[in-house]
Amino acid sequence: MKKKISWVEILGLILGLLWISPFYLMIVNAFKSRNEIFSGVLGLPESLSLDNFVQAWQDLNFINSLTNSLIISVISVAIIIFFSSMAGYALARNKSKLSAVLLLMFVAAMLIPFQSVMIPLVSLFSQVGMLNQAGLIFMYLGFGCSLSIFLYHGAMTGISHSLDEAALIDGANKWQIFIYIIFPLLKPISVTVGILNTIWIWNDYLLPSLVLSESSATIPLQMFFFFGQYTTQWHLALAGLVLAVIPVVIGYFLAQKQIIAGVSEGAVK
Repeated sequence: MKKKISWVEILGLILGLLWISPFYLMIVNAFKSRNEIFSGVLGLPESLSLDNFVQAWQDLNFINSLTNSLIISVISVAIIIFFSSMAGYALARNKSKLSAVLLLMFVAAMLIPFQSVMIPLVSLFSQVGMLNQAGLIFMYLGFGCSLSIFLYHGAMTGISHSLDEAALIDGANKWQIFIYIIFPLLKPISVTVGILNTIWIWNDYLLPSLVLSESSATIPLQMFFFFGQYTTQWHLALAGLVLAVIPVVIGYFLAQKQIIAGVSEGAVK
């Protein structure tokens, strides 16, 4: 007996088609010439020429932009996870009024919009000569720690104090307890913190536009310069967009097992 297709499945199929339609338009039109795009946006290209991608690759300075994005994103996310996990552990294990006040300050910092501190922050970093990649990473650490510490503090409440006490009896110090016992148990929340901060930092345009020069631009910033040059030449602009999306897709497929495992482990706990 054939299974009937429910309205939920039909609705899901329609929503799926709507979701992939922008990707279809972007990829298909990236292979077209300028005249082909204006004559028919939805149709397939007459030929699969890579000329648009070659020119976009050169003008986008893709290797340099990709390298800058990878350096900034990987280092920023790594130090956010490292320092936030230690801070969350310290605040959760030290029950005092000072710890409560510090946690409240971190939570309150999430409510402060970046635009309100943008000008004084850039001015301060300019005075100390840190309008560069190192300064940008330091800014990401400051802006990313509030939410990350809050998440780690919440995760620490589910880890028993008896683990710390047992390790202390065995002769371990605080540093060894955190590195070898506590931090491995925080893997699910570390995956969550990593995903949230990677998405934010990789796609961020505003901070890099205030701090970085064109020679050290990340992919989003370089795309801004690229679109400014090829606003009316959509075939080149769309080819540049496809190139910008490819690293994100590759990164997801390479890390999807770790992402799914980490999120699932956190959900089970």
